[in-house]
Amino acid sequence: MESAEVKGTLSLVGTPIGNLGDMSPRALETLQNADLIAAEDTRTTAMLLEKYGITGAKVLPNHKFNEQNAAAGFVRDLLEGKNIALVTDAGMPCVSDPGYLLVEAAVEAGIPVTAVPGPCAAVTAVAVSGFNALSFAFYGFLPRTAGDIRKVLRRVEKEYSPLSVFYESPNRIIDTVELVGEVLPGCRVCVCNDLTKKFERIYRGTPERVLSQLKSNPNAGKGEYVLLLENRRSETEAQEEKLSPEALLVDRMVKDGISAKEAVALLASEKVLPKRELYDAAVRLRELL
Repeated sequence: MESAEVKGTLSLVGTPIGNLGDMSPRALETLQNADLIAAEDTRTTAMLLEKYGITGAKVLPNHKFNEQNAAAGFVRDLLEGKNIALVTDAGMPCVSDPGYLLVEAAVEAGIPVTAVPGPCAAVTAVAVSGFNALSFAFYGFLPRTAGDIRKVLRRVEKEYSPLSVFYESPNRIIDTVELVGEVLPGCRVCVCNDLTKKFERIYRGTPERVLSQLKSNPNAGKGEYVLLLENRRSETEAQEEKLSPEALLVDRMVKDGISAKEAVALLASEKVLPKRELYDAAVRLRELL
C-alpha cells in the first residue's frame, strides 16, 4: 500500500511594523518550526530571528525582484514536505508587500496555505483614525507624479467607500497632502507616522490643518506613513442617493437638456447607479409617457 503524499505547509507570518513586542507567540513558534523562511530582506529577518533566539531554518530571499522565479523553487520544497514560513520586512505578507505570487503558485499546486495573523499598518491606521470604518478601500502606495496622484484622488472621490487608505513616502507626504487639499478640500484627513514605534505621531483634521502640522514638524520627512481620507459627500450627492432611478434620469435630462439614453450613459459613467438599473428605469419612463 502506497503512503499518502506528504506536503509541507506555507504559513504567512505577520511580523511587527515597529514595536517588537507585537510579535505573537504563534508567530514565534511557526518561525522556530519552519524548515525554510522566505524573506523579503534576509538581513532584516536575520535580525528579527536573532532577537528571539530562533535558529535552524534556512532564510532565503523572496522579494519583488526575484519572487517570480523563486516561487517554483519554494513550491518544489513544499511538495517534498518542507514547511515554509513567508515573512516580509514588516506587517502581513502580500499586503503591499511580496508574497502573493508564491501563495498563488502554492494554491495551484494543491499545497496547504495558512496565515499567522499579525500587525498591518493599514488596518492599524484605520482603527486609530476615528473615521467610520464600516467599509474602506485600501490602495497601497500612491503614484509618484503629481498628475497621477490627482487622477487617483479624483477617482476615489466617487468610490463606494468614503474611506480611502494609502501608503506614502516620507519624502512626498507634504506634497501629497497639498494635492489632497487641492482636489478634495472638504475631506477629513488622518496621517499616521511610524505606528507602534517610540515616536509614533498621528495628524488629524482638514487637509489645510494637517499640512500645517506636518510643515511645523522638522522630522516630518522621516519614518513610514499611512494616509487616510474620509470623503464627505456634498448635500447634492447625498440627496441623489435618495432619489429613485427614474427621478435621477428626469433630473439629469432637464438640467442638461439631454435624452433619456444620454442620461443613462452619463449617470452610469459617473457610477451613480449600474447601467442596467438606469436602462430599466428609462424603459419604465417611456411606458408612462
